[in-house]
Amino acid sequence: MTPAELSRALFDLVTALIERRRAAGAEVALELAPEAVTLERPKLREHGDWASSIALRVAKPLGANPREIATELAAGLADVHGVASTEVAGPGFINIRLDAAAAGALAKTIVEAGAAYGHSDTLAGSRINLEFVSANPTGPLHIGHTRWAALGDSIGRVLRAAGAEVANEYYINDAGNQMDTFGLSVLAAAKGEPTPEGGYPGSYIADLATRVLERVPNLLALADDVALHTATEIAYELQLGEIRESLARFNVHFDVWTSERRLHSKGDDGLSDVDTAVERLRAQGHVYDDDDAVWVRTTDFGDDKDRVIRRGNGIYTYFAADAAYYLDKGDRGFAHKIYLLGADHHGYVHRLKALAGAAGDDPQRDIEVLIGQLVSINGAKLSKRAGNIIELDDLQAWLGTDPLRYTLARYPADSPLTIDPEILRRRTNDNPVFYVQYAHARTCAVDRNAASVGLDRSSFAPELLTHETESALLGALQEFPRIVAQAAELREPHRVARYIEELAGLYHRWYDNCRVLPLGDEPIGDLHRTRLWLNDATGQVIRNGLELLGVSAPERM
Repeated sequence: MTPAELSRALFDLVTALIERRRAAGAEVALELAPEAVTLERPKLREHGDWASSIALRVAKPLGANPREIATELAAGLADVHGVASTEVAGPGFINIRLDAAAAGALAKTIVEAGAAYGHSDTLAGSRINLEFVSANPTGPLHIGHTRWAALGDSIGRVLRAAGAEVANEYYINDAGNQMDTFGLSVLAAAKGEPTPEGGYPGSYIADLATRVLERVPNLLALADDVALHTATEIAYELQLGEIRESLARFNVHFDVWTSERRLHSKGDDGLSDVDTAVERLRAQGHVYDDDDAVWVRTTDFGDDKDRVIRRGNGIYTYFAADAAYYLDKGDRGFAHKIYLLGADHHGYVHRLKALAGAAGDDPQRDIEVLIGQLVSINGAKLSKRAGNIIELDDLQAWLGTDPLRYTLARYPADSPLTIDPEILRRRTNDNPVFYVQYAHARTCAVDRNAASVGLDRSSFAPELLTHETESALLGALQEFPRIVAQAAELREPHRVARYIEELAGLYHRWYDNCRVLPLGDEPIGDLHRTRLWLNDATGQVIRNGLELLGVSAPERM
């Protein structure tokens, strides 16, 4: 019996109870949805497999004592197939214990579901645009981008597992002064001149200059403006290509790459997306003119001050591009937008929410701005190429993709994080990613050893899974779909990491207490075959959890 099946059975009992009260003449103003009847894992195993507080929730509308309601529901649950016993505890909690066969049946359910186990339709119908990283294409990705890449990609994975349609999007900041400065820096390096004041330092600029000269050997013979434009465009293409490659090696995929330049480019009508955005906001009634400038009345939506969208000299502000980009996402059918921004972008929260309101959206419903905190790694060295940052590529080469991704996704985005590289490089149980991956590899080793002695899954007798470690392991396996749905709803993939660590611990304890393979000349029996189902179910869930974090599940370690 799955938690969903048990929850539905309890919902049916509550619904029937409400109808009986109404039939007896009681006025019950209570409409209950199936998802309102939730189950929880008791903290103590002796309290059963599941617990529900639904009696406490419905007692007042029914005008009854919670324990009275709980007693009636518990009696009904005791007659449900697969429920071994029920009891009422405290002010009205219902503790539920499943029989071994009902609990153990989950192992087969998981194996047959495979990679789909843990997925749900919780967020079905949602179209979400998830923007993260969005680093300027003027240099390599650094340690901060590394955290946003791991978190953003994992958030996208759990959202999809919960049924949402998600587009991972990278906003390329390829317009404005930083691109001019970038081009001047590359051209100076090509000429053998010092980095211009305020320019980009680091040997990567010299490397880009060398590659530009390889493409255009006569670069320095061109007119100054042509040479600058050429150097900027080629270096931009090369640097963006490096960013794409770095993210791909880090197992991060983007569905959409949006160029800021596109928002500023003029269409056949002579207007850019930025021009159109200003007029669209004006049509919403939130744009006004003052002091020769054009303003958006963002204070109507909680911003601390109104924002200039076009200066008196006709030049647009960054806010104008933000507005055009926000509207562009909506035009592409994304009703919900999530922005994952760095720790230095707190000021953007009110600005973006106010922008959503000015565009006619609900700032509380249609946009989320998640701020990620800083991360540091003890002993990490500044990049030799960039000089003043710690590069993603260097971190990946030093620590490995799996340990780095797992660790960065293991903590909430809003918590500052210091990583100990010595732990991540150990092949011991105090390294969380090793501990989890080793559990998966152990399930695979059991499979290989089972095949070598002719043990297969040709029979399944879940009523034989009666050992206390089997009960605990099955109880944890039941939790996985709820954990994934919760991680998606809260945008907290670290819940998946902590869950699979707990599951790995339960698996190791089960492995130490319950033999899957026959011992010596012991004949292969149904218990061995059924335990192989449980072994494989556990491996499947660990594998599914690691996939949601963008981490591999090795079969040998």
